[in-house]
Amino acid sequence: MQLPQIVFGTSCLGNLYEALPEQTKWSIAREWFKHVEPPVYLDTAGKYGAGLALESIGQNLRRLNVPPEQVVISNKLGWKRVPLRGPAPTFERGVWADLKYDAEQCINADGILDCWRQGGELLGAPYSAQLVSVHDPEEFLAGADSTLERNRRLANLLDAYHALAELKRAGQVQAVGTGSKDWQVIRLIADNVPLDWAMFANSLTVFRHPPGVVKFIEELAGRGVTVINSAVFHAGFLTGGRFFDYRVATPETDGPIFAWRETFLSLCRRHAVSPMVACVQFALSPPGVAAVSLNTSRPDRIAENVAAVEASVPQSFWFDAKAAGLIAAEFSYVG
Repeated sequence: MQLPQIVFGTSCLGNLYEALPEQTKWSIAREWFKHVEPPVYLDTAGKYGAGLALESIGQNLRRLNVPPEQVVISNKLGWKRVPLRGPAPTFERGVWADLKYDAEQCINADGILDCWRQGGELLGAPYSAQLVSVHDPEEFLAGADSTLERNRRLANLLDAYHALAELKRAGQVQAVGTGSKDWQVIRLIADNVPLDWAMFANSLTVFRHPPGVVKFIEELAGRGVTVINSAVFHAGFLTGGRFFDYRVATPETDGPIFAWRETFLSLCRRHAVSPMVACVQFALSPPGVAAVSLNTSRPDRIAENVAAVEASVPQSFWFDAKAAGLIAAEFSYVG
């Protein structure tokens, strides 16, 4: 697969943490095409706002009159929109704002095809998802309460992938991949089904880059699997945000990560390097990583994200980061 170095995440279009005005969502979509030469790559999921992100993408692409060949959409499947039967959605409580639907998990051969068909309906003509995967496989497997149940869930997960492979063979999608916050689950899937791409979340960042992940990404590149790196700011924490890996962090309970961040931000100030640029460039540094997925709810940040992908960081910064213990000495792709 040939990818631009930036893939745009779209969870904000599903009202992640806050309900964005429609004009803001349109402005975000407009900025994608303003700053990147087509085709523009978008990463979305039926889980994002119980399908709201998919609807918003389709609506705004039509509003911008974007030809379908100028956009490539990756849809992570496994969650299907269902009616809202109570005052609030039952999935990921407190994460999504102002939703009119609920979502339920559907990970098996039939369920994944239902999710794929619904995703196409929510996007609306003339757009469709060319890249597909199964969403949250690590959470699906972790939900098992016994070895027997885990084996059953693994069988359903692999059946879902076989169904996606049939879609590819039929020419209805272009590529099948996987993504996970647990790189060992990516390995499990890659060992059982042929993949075109893999998305790593929270796994290879300037803060967290264990040797096993680096070696595995090198292995995937050797197999011809395209790697996309995502969640490279740990939900914004590394650049000054409140959230760390989808939860609110506090100095009282998370002292070590606050100390790491203070050293990191101080080093960035000393070298006049943007923390965002440092995070992005580190994430792109291994040759096996083809692209980084970046998400923002602010239209004015799109240009900054694109610039971060195109920027460079002086070697002196990486040398000092290793000397300060921020980056593992054995990480060979910087410094």
